[in-house]
Amino acid sequence: MSEEAMTERTQIAIVGGGMVGAALALALSRLELNVTVIEPQPRESLLHPADPVESVHDFEPRVSALTESTRQLLTDLGAWPVIESARHCAYRQMRVWDADGTGSIHFDSADLQTERLGTIVENRFVLSALIQAMEHSPGIRWLDSEHVRQWRPTSTGSAVMLGNGRWLEASLVIGADGANSRIRQWAGLATREWDYDQQAIVCTARLENAHQHTAWQRFMSTGPVAYLPMANEQHSDHFVSIVWSQDVPESARLMNLDDGAFAMELGDALENVLGDVQEISKRHAIPLRQRHAREYIRPGVALVGDAAHTIHPLAGQGVNLGFADVAVLADEIRRAQDRGLNPAHLSALQRYQRRRKVENLSLMAAMEGFKQLFGRDEMPLRWLRNTGMRWLDGQTFIKNRIASEAMGMSHPLPRFDI
Repeated sequence: MSEEAMTERTQIAIVGGGMVGAALALALSRLELNVTVIEPQPRESLLHPADPVESVHDFEPRVSALTESTRQLLTDLGAWPVIESARHCAYRQMRVWDADGTGSIHFDSADLQTERLGTIVENRFVLSALIQAMEHSPGIRWLDSEHVRQWRPTSTGSAVMLGNGRWLEASLVIGADGANSRIRQWAGLATREWDYDQQAIVCTARLENAHQHTAWQRFMSTGPVAYLPMANEQHSDHFVSIVWSQDVPESARLMNLDDGAFAMELGDALENVLGDVQEISKRHAIPLRQRHAREYIRPGVALVGDAAHTIHPLAGQGVNLGFADVAVLADEIRRAQDRGLNPAHLSALQRYQRRRKVENLSLMAAMEGFKQLFGRDEMPLRWLRNTGMRWLDGQTFIKNRIASEAMGMSHPLPRFDI
């Protein structure tokens, strides 16, 4: 059989059907483009009914703190009503304090005249909602249980080889295939990266006292430890998601503790701000590594989400940056269409890269600065941290501006509610 006969065609091929890839497929389908999504996992494993929660073991450990800007995008794409019908927990306040002093900051949605600062959602429900929305979008072809074996440039874009040996040609191949992106590697898009020699311990806990729809975060010398508020179908507000950054040896020690001992150390780490930790789910230790692609694009290829950048989970912004990539890339493709250009025109990809690199690099630099500031124990830096936090807490206008930026309210994402 000739290579021509072994070739299929689509306008846009998205490699990776996770949250970011699925959202991008929906956004591009609104532009009346034919989109093919290639995902190695079977569809059935990605659709999760919201089974009732009876204990901490019924929650998924992977959760996202979705900003208001992300929530608006998911609403535009038709996914938010499904997410809202599943388990989710809006948080109205955030309390942040330094373990080595008296400095603290309190953010309150009431000061911003909004209902919430953000929403904590289990990742599986976000993805399930996006897939359900994709099924009602006729321009999307979903290839699940499918692996990409190779990539190559073509005269009109680029192409990927599927598991059956057939080639799929597209004007644009988008790598949404995660931190270890094969598309990024095959396309020769180099990265700048470094290992923090840390791990993030994640799990779910049930607390003695209610979380008060508040995100609690304490900065320690090794990194932050946080309670992120969760809720079950009975609207119990005693469940929280845990993210605890630790150096690798200390993480190993904590992971080897039995549940009771770990619960006691976790409570101590957060100064028992919400009473005793009464129940702990299975723990997972995730290596922390910062990575940034030097270039997000080349002719016929673009990267989005973790394929382009991964950051320290200090502010829980990783997936929100990915959703912002989605909105901006789709917006630039729409602008290219309006000018009568090919949706994969290099000028559109270059504008996407310029718009997103600035924000992504700025946030990565800020997170690195925070980590360095709170990771040092010298007395002058401790004084600076605590004095600065106390001063900032009293500056309502500046504090609210910071919160507004973090929520994405200062720079709203492009809309796709057509």
